[in-house]
Amino acid sequence: MSSLFSKTISLGKELKITDSEFASLRDYIYEQCGIYIADNRKYLLENRLANRLKKLNLKDFGEYYYYLQYDSRRVQEQSRLFEVITTNETSFYRNPPQLKVFQENILPAIIEEQRQKGEKSLRIWSAGCSTGEEPYTLAMIASEVLRAEIRSWDIRITANDLSPRVLESAQKGVYSEYSLRTTPKEIVERYFQQEGANFTVRSELKKLVTFGQLNLKDRQQLKTVERSEIVFCRNVIIYFDDEMKKQVINAYYDNLRPGGYLIIGHSESLHNISRAFKPIHYPGAIIYKKEV
Repeated sequence: MSSLFSKTISLGKELKITDSEFASLRDYIYEQCGIYIADNRKYLLENRLANRLKKLNLKDFGEYYYYLQYDSRRVQEQSRLFEVITTNETSFYRNPPQLKVFQENILPAIIEEQRQKGEKSLRIWSAGCSTGEEPYTLAMIASEVLRAEIRSWDIRITANDLSPRVLESAQKGVYSEYSLRTTPKEIVERYFQQEGANFTVRSELKKLVTFGQLNLKDRQQLKTVERSEIVFCRNVIIYFDDEMKKQVINAYYDNLRPGGYLIIGHSESLHNISRAFKPIHYPGAIIYKKEV
């Protein structure tokens, strides 16, 4: 869910959405997954859904709304709707300054705390994982920090997204060179197997990541995620309204163990959303800590 409505679809004869149809669909989307679509994005919703109407042979957006409510295939179409309204554009090692802080400061601190407690376990939650680049990047960084010692650690990175299609892609772990455009060359050589033009994540890295579908609006689903030392939720909450942001951030707070860390997108902020976390300023990044 890294960027929403970043592109429009060009159609020869575009279908037009009425104000009432837009209101109905916007409310439906918000009710189902918490994504809020502002009035000034009406035309983007129109463009994004036009192909679905053509595919289903529906004449207008009112019929599409009715389809989502009552058709026997509405559950499958809801998944398609979620895919259409979210653009899963991401890459490995995205936002290097933030990941450098994670690798050099946050993760070593957590590892040392675990060692002092006599524990060798690490739980990281990647919420809104898209096609898997973020959780696999976190697995690589954990491997880089722990090196050979990683074999004696119990590490689990829980990676969730709303879309079944992107999760299916993530589980395969096969990527193009474009997805690796911000990845150091030595990391690519160490953690990927090249097969023609594609790069496949090595099996030992895949074992560290568990993928599953999760709707951030579903409070009961949120409670099922194993408690974590670190939560990554980057470029997700900017698409929620303040009420939804507060609900999600509170869920992350509840999930984190005392002293755990929340890492959100570099353009996102908890200002006016939550005072439960202590912001820690690093060069190029702000990390939020759940104080003991």
